[in-house]
Amino acid sequence: MSWGDLVAIGGGLLAGFLSGTIGIGGGLVFVPFMTIGFRIAQPLAQGTSLAAVIPTAVVGGVTHLRRGNVRRDAAIWMGAGGVVGAAIGALIAVEVPSSILARIFGAFLLFSAYRIAFPGRPAATEPKVPA
Repeated sequence: MSWGDLVAIGGGLLAGFLSGTIGIGGGLVFVPFMTIGFRIAQPLAQGTSLAAVIPTAVVGGVTHLRRGNVRRDAAIWMGAGGVVGAAIGALIAVEVPSSILARIFGAFLLFSAYRIAFPGRPAATEPKVPA
């Protein structure tokens, strides 16, 4: 096991922790970690991130499902849309130059940070309903 392997495991632990605690996608951690830390090309980092997110999302999703923190109808619809969107996005991403993908990803991160820091309106709260 090399230092690079240990760093990758640490990045996975961080992404999994953040995914489980605050609900971010692992890609928000994985992709910058790989592109900046390991100098991996953007398309390769995105593809690797997508594959690595599967077990993270499954474990976090099952844990929240068991605790009653999932609206199943919304999860099913969003998941179905996500499958279609991921297929289309992946087909486009492999055709776009790495430098442009990196800029698009960076802009998305900045926009996400802005929306988190300055929410437009208070989040709606709903009582827990058994699914």
